[in-house]
Amino acid sequence: MHARLLADFRSHIRWRGWRCVCAQQRSASTEVQPLPPRAQVVICGGGIMGASVAYHLTKLGWHDILLLEQGRLGAGSTRFCAGAVSTVKHISIETEMAEYSNKLYQQLEAETGVPTGYTRAGTILLAQTQDRLISLRRIVSRLRMKGIPCEIITPKRVGELHPLINIHDLVGAMYVPEDAVVSTSDVTLAMVTAARSKGAQVHELTTVNHVLVEKGHVSGVDTDRGQVECEYFVNCAGQWAYELGLSNEEPVSIPLHACEHFYLLTRPLATPLREGTPSMYSPHRSFLTQVRSSAVPSGIIGNISHSCFLSSAVVDPDGRIYIRNWQGGILSGGFEKNPKPIFTEGRNQLEIQNLQEDWDHFEPLLSALLRRMPSLEALEILRLVNCPESFTPDMRFLAEWMVHGYPQDNVWPLDIKRFGALQSSRTFLRHRVMEVMLPRWDFQTGRQLRTSPLYDRLDTQGARWMEKHGFERAKYFVPPGKDLLALDQSKTFYKPDWFDIVGSEVKCCKEAVCVIDMSSFTKFEISSPGDQALDILQYLFSNDLDVPVGHIVHTGMLNERGGYENDCSMVRLNKRRFFMISPTDQQVHCWSWLKQHMPSDSDLLLEDVTWKYTALNLIGPRAMDVLSELSYTPMTPDHFPSMFCKEMSVGYANGIRVMSMTHTGEPGFTLYIPIEYALHVYNEIISVGQKYGIRNAGYYALRSLRIEKFFAFWGQDLDAFTTPMECGREFRVKLDKGYDFIGRDALLQQREEGISKRFTMFILEDHDTDLDLWPWWGEPIYRNGELVGKTTSSAYSYTLGRHVCLGFINGQNPVTPEFINRGQYEIEIAGQRFQAKAKLYPFSSLFTQRRRKEDLEMGY
Repeated sequence: MHARLLADFRSHIRWRGWRCVCAQQRSASTEVQPLPPRAQVVICGGGIMGASVAYHLTKLGWHDILLLEQGRLGAGSTRFCAGAVSTVKHISIETEMAEYSNKLYQQLEAETGVPTGYTRAGTILLAQTQDRLISLRRIVSRLRMKGIPCEIITPKRVGELHPLINIHDLVGAMYVPEDAVVSTSDVTLAMVTAARSKGAQVHELTTVNHVLVEKGHVSGVDTDRGQVECEYFVNCAGQWAYELGLSNEEPVSIPLHACEHFYLLTRPLATPLREGTPSMYSPHRSFLTQVRSSAVPSGIIGNISHSCFLSSAVVDPDGRIYIRNWQGGILSGGFEKNPKPIFTEGRNQLEIQNLQEDWDHFEPLLSALLRRMPSLEALEILRLVNCPESFTPDMRFLAEWMVHGYPQDNVWPLDIKRFGALQSSRTFLRHRVMEVMLPRWDFQTGRQLRTSPLYDRLDTQGARWMEKHGFERAKYFVPPGKDLLALDQSKTFYKPDWFDIVGSEVKCCKEAVCVIDMSSFTKFEISSPGDQALDILQYLFSNDLDVPVGHIVHTGMLNERGGYENDCSMVRLNKRRFFMISPTDQQVHCWSWLKQHMPSDSDLLLEDVTWKYTALNLIGPRAMDVLSELSYTPMTPDHFPSMFCKEMSVGYANGIRVMSMTHTGEPGFTLYIPIEYALHVYNEIISVGQKYGIRNAGYYALRSLRIEKFFAFWGQDLDAFTTPMECGREFRVKLDKGYDFIGRDALLQQREEGISKRFTMFILEDHDTDLDLWPWWGEPIYRNGELVGKTTSSAYSYTLGRHVCLGFINGQNPVTPEFINRGQYEIEIAGQRFQAKAKLYPFSSLFTQRRRKEDLEMGY
């Protein structure tokens, strides 16, 4: 049947030309207005995103805006968008931005007088497997925290909401009644209209050639109609953003690549779907439901028409397809397993409208569509649309901020600085974009890009790998005789197959000695000819760095609000030279923050030495025995005090920076080894360590150890809106060190007024590790039956024999220890609540010896 239907389709649309199935383009004025000589902001790209930036900048009070579009407004990929405004996201900030977009589009017509095609139709997400249904239940828990109406429904209810859907193979579904669809071209026009009314200028048929830069700052743009001076430039060029970034006088890497995206359009059904407004019910309100009005909307937005029925859109993640109504007919498409990257090099930028139909490529999706909606066979096909759609290497959006210099929420998961230049190579993007369209546990493309010198050696010893910021890191090590394939395939929401393996690594860290390759950590050296390095670093860091040579200081770089821009360790190598250790994915962000705040006329030297050193974490009570034999130097606390760094010989290699700290809270050392000595030092450690029971360990063991020690992780537990006062790190701040530092005033005010959220540890009490779903992160936290926060990370504690979750409790000022201790707590996992005991400090029984609080190191 499918082959016959495909043949019919091909003959039916052999050549219909580029028939306009979208809202008609508005006729542009034939009078060409000259470009202004200068503007505060120049935006390149007149699609939905460029229009949104112009709209929101004028909303925030900036009016000297110039929007440039090489063709016609909304005539690029914007007019081909086939999706909906959906709040179903896996990341909190994306959900908030999508919810904001939904509310914005709902009132935009009244604000501007321009119809936007906004239709609240709802979304149904189908589950063909129990694992998919569990995933949807987890999303429901998260959306309800935001006050977004949603529920899990039965297959029978799916059939009632959408009678044309085949439900025989479903186990359930998720229903989001307030999701909507819009006409992207109309939304673009509405936003441009509003921006123009507040002073923004818009010029079509104007191509930006490149951006002009002076002394590292934007000074203007060069166009095919002349140059325009400006202070800010915003690249909203869509699939052409990559080329435009590289064409600048100072090239900028834009990690974005387009793929061909296909969907069908049909004529109206003979018997139209029953109209009906989705059921409405009161959302669960909470402190998290407020969305700040100055956020720039993002997400899956846009539609071809605003003339459609109200029955819900359908998404079938297991079938990789979506179906929604379009002008009484059907719009249906999906994301194939073998996407087709678009090659844009050297092509005319207006060729976006010449993408060709490819029925052979679309055939697997067509088969899935026909199985899910058999009545599609009887419909007359208007066309198979092939349009470009651009993606980042992790499928998330890109975010920047301009007016205030900082965002109003934690947008780190969307910050362009989460990527480095290595993730912007053409080959990497072209391969990664072929698998990025659907969520994955681990991406398979772009791997073995950054590796430690020990990679091959560890790989032969059973390392199973994951990737972080392009760097390969070992998750755990499979012992000889284990089924490697079975472990790689054991992706489950329940107790994983690697449970016992990681448990044995944790036990070895506590009872003997383990070695963990942590070479991926970001490493900078900061120095100056005189005392300038210390003076500048004292301003940038919250702790006191004026310590004796060789001492290690845990500290953070804070913003003006007192929030963490970075959490790191600083080693004073000599009076004028410091060694900085930061989380792996902080490499670009940390460098940018330092360069931004360093005086331009200083003699400060900032060097990224990440590639120069291999880092080995030697963890466990026998670590000192191993190093003592290799260095012929006593390594006891009397000879090598905690939080101290010495440069010494290990084996035949010299110049090894040995630090008496770990990233787990267990006793041990971290070795920073010049890269040419890495293999030798590792071999020596393994050889000598055999008598002490040494073994390799991975990041899963490290995560378990650091979470049961209540160590926060930057980018997951900590962010730019979390202060040291809120996460129990007052001891890493020296308010009276004699230097003013960024964020000090905010911390003084917070110390006086109290805090509105507090980092807390939760021990799950009635959770069955073998039978119940495991917590990950983002689970709702309930205090006395009321929602008060969400978890930020979790792990199984092999010491306690229970799961440990970390997260923030929110409330009215101040959130005191008494407030925490008086509550009864529950953690919700995929709709099921488990009792939890709240702790503000780690259990003392977890420590093998008495240690000062300042000695405890966080896990990166």
